[in-house]
Amino acid sequence: MKCEFNKPDGTQCDAHAIKGSGFCFFHNPDISDEEKREAQTRGGQARGLTLATPLPVMNIKKIPDVTLFLIDTINRVRAGEMDVRIANSLGFLSDKLMRALELSDLEERFNKLEQLVNEKTNNK
Repeated sequence: MKCEFNKPDGTQCDAHAIKGSGFCFFHNPDISDEEKREAQTRGGQARGLTLATPLPVMNIKKIPDVTLFLIDTINRVRAGEMDVRIANSLGFLSDKLMRALELSDLEERFNKLEQLVNEKTNNK
């Protein structure tokens, strides 16, 4: 739905109306001029999200720890304690951490195999 505001030349505003209102953000009479100026000053940039209270530190060193971390994050979203956008960020970072842990584990296993091969070769 388009904004109901008519410009001085008689044309209608082309912006979309806010849900539950007939007007766009800037023509909505329920929004103060101060809020509109603040939005213009930010230049449409969204404010960063932060949690009201910091989350407890989780010591994540192995893949099962990542699983527990994700379960905790899911439960916080479901309880309404965490914004979905923050949870998405944590999910993305968890994926990167899990890949790093997997690579670290593979490297460790490869080094052990290499060491065993070298020992067997040297003992012949």
